[in-house]
Amino acid sequence: MPDFMIENEYNGIVCGIDEAGRGPWVGNVVAGAVVIMDKNLSPELLNNLNDSKKLSKTKREYLYTLLREAETKGQVKIGVGEASPQEIDKYNILQATFMAMRRATENLGIKADIALIDGNRLDKQFPIPSRAVIKGDAKSYSISAASIIAKVWRDKELEKLAEKYPQYGFERNAGYGTKDHIEGIKKYGIIPEHRKSYKPIKEFLNQVS
Repeated sequence: MPDFMIENEYNGIVCGIDEAGRGPWVGNVVAGAVVIMDKNLSPELLNNLNDSKKLSKTKREYLYTLLREAETKGQVKIGVGEASPQEIDKYNILQATFMAMRRATENLGIKADIALIDGNRLDKQFPIPSRAVIKGDAKSYSISAASIIAKVWRDKELEKLAEKYPQYGFERNAGYGTKDHIEGIKKYGIIPEHRKSYKPIKEFLNQVS
């Protein structure tokens, strides 16, 4: 379970960053950035923060709401950044993820002194000092909160995409290459929001060209 141990190693403003949506074949990659300004957050929030992938959809959405409520009270700062499928295709998914993380940091409304970034890769162009934390969303409250922000934000985007394109099951598969998604592609083709550099999409486009 996460705690403040890593945050407590630093003086100044510590920002946690995580992303959602690197693997799916469709939609934006989303990054969340969170600064916990007041460590006396409600036990209900702190006791339930964890790696977003280990939480149910209902629990994630509930914690997202609690984080947004804490934001209105000035207890946390939240930034969200995105990179589009076109940027993913142009620059590759790793570079697009870094772009989303930079944008999330810029959207915090406060300048952090250090960024704790989930994973094992760091962006050489990142605007502030940063530290990679492997499995950080299960170790750091800030990163865990950022993972929930990014995941719920992206899920909401995919639900909107599902309303626009109901044939692909995006509200269920979040854009991953599931059976209903593949069937939708075979029957209805590729949409502008598909990531055309991804191998399965590229292969489909080669077949129909």
